[in-house]
Amino acid sequence: MTWQSSNLTAEAGDLVLIVGLRHKHFIFRLVPGQVLHTHRGVVAHDDLIGKSWGSQFTSHNGSPFYLLQPGMSDILRSLPRSTQILYPKDIGFFLVYMGVGPGKRVIEAGTGSGSMTVALAYAVGESGKVVSYDINPQFQAIAAKNLERLGLAGRVDLKIKDIGEGLDESGADIFFLDVQHPYSYISQVRAALKPGGFFGCIVPTSNKVTILLEALKRENFGFIEVCEIMLRFFKSDPEHFRPTDRMVAHTGYLVFARAMIGEGFIQDEGLESMPDMDE
Repeated sequence: MTWQSSNLTAEAGDLVLIVGLRHKHFIFRLVPGQVLHTHRGVVAHDDLIGKSWGSQFTSHNGSPFYLLQPGMSDILRSLPRSTQILYPKDIGFFLVYMGVGPGKRVIEAGTGSGSMTVALAYAVGESGKVVSYDINPQFQAIAAKNLERLGLAGRVDLKIKDIGEGLDESGADIFFLDVQHPYSYISQVRAALKPGGFFGCIVPTSNKVTILLEALKRENFGFIEVCEIMLRFFKSDPEHFRPTDRMVAHTGYLVFARAMIGEGFIQDEGLESMPDMDE
């Protein structure tokens, strides 16, 4: 069972998001008898159990809060971490572009604190499976706690291993790579993917992208694409509608490819994007 309850009211065991003034927020699981101490007062869990989602309530000192169900973006931004995590804007694009969905078999290399692992596990559903590799047991310990907290641990196999030694799986639908030198592991990635399988990778610098592109071509990956996601928010005040003062711009280069059969796959250097369905 994950955190996403379909009930109309908050119940014991639900993961809740409470939002106060200036959008200060807290995410926690409702446990009868427990309390949450905030800088704007004490919130009793019992006062929230049975309350409708979207309701306003106050802490013991009268500070206002709203009770909401956390979304995936809220969850990812609040995860305990010891490494840099992916931004929701990049994660969402990866999930859609690589076709991550119920029943898919996904391999991830570079678990880190588990932000992408959480998103992948949620997307594959109860019928899918995620295998995530990392060489640092401390990072995976944090990821394991994050998955357990969200009820997703049963969908993920965490493995401590250097993927340069090869992977234990083959025939995976999707492979997501987030390591320091991704171009060093493309042959291992290719061996783990099924023919036509999806590859996705996030790369921080342009020089590493060019090396990765050459490695993908050597290993007979096709339909290679590189992009970046820019996200700009706007102030929602109808009297002062304008862009917000800060913007999450470049966070990394997103590289995509498909595992092809045979040698000498024709690379279309003029390909700008995948064709529309009606073309």
